[in-house]
Amino acid sequence: MTTTQALCRFLCRMAQGPEADVHGCCMVPVNACSHAVEGFTMQRRTNPQRGFTLLELLVVLVVLGLLAGIVAPKYFSQLGRSEAKVARAQIEGLSKALDLYRLEVGHYPNSEQGLQALVVAPSGEARWTGPYLQKAVPQDPWGRPYIYRQPGENGGEYDLLSMGKDGQPGGDGENAEVTSWQ
Repeated sequence: MTTTQALCRFLCRMAQGPEADVHGCCMVPVNACSHAVEGFTMQRRTNPQRGFTLLELLVVLVVLGLLAGIVAPKYFSQLGRSEAKVARAQIEGLSKALDLYRLEVGHYPNSEQGLQALVVAPSGEARWTGPYLQKAVPQDPWGRPYIYRQPGENGGEYDLLSMGKDGQPGGDGENAEVTSWQ
């Protein structure tokens, strides 16, 4: 049975019910089928040019736009959170290097010596056995140097922080400061 015959049989059943097949009314050629839907043809397209209609393209563009509108904000908010996580991890690594420096030298580097004291021996520090970092002092994920203050202003012996994405004190979300004391 061809697809055309199957379609005609289906249309016959829809028109007369399932018992129509018993009498064989749908065993006639399609062009003689009295149950064909008006305006419905079973002819194949003879136009060799195939493509999408403008309506189909618009529907696809609308669907893609909706998906982008839903996915993009979630992706970019995750990106901001991941930068803050990287900053926190780098601050923890720098804090461990500062603690090792203190164990060997006896004190933390002062604000003037800064984090460079973890890589290059400050003048006059005979007990320095560094470097205490494997590479150069990293910048924060936003491309700015970490701020190091000794003595600390927030209850610790030192403060180590990044100002966040905007580079300004305070802020919320990805603009919030990432600090060693929180």
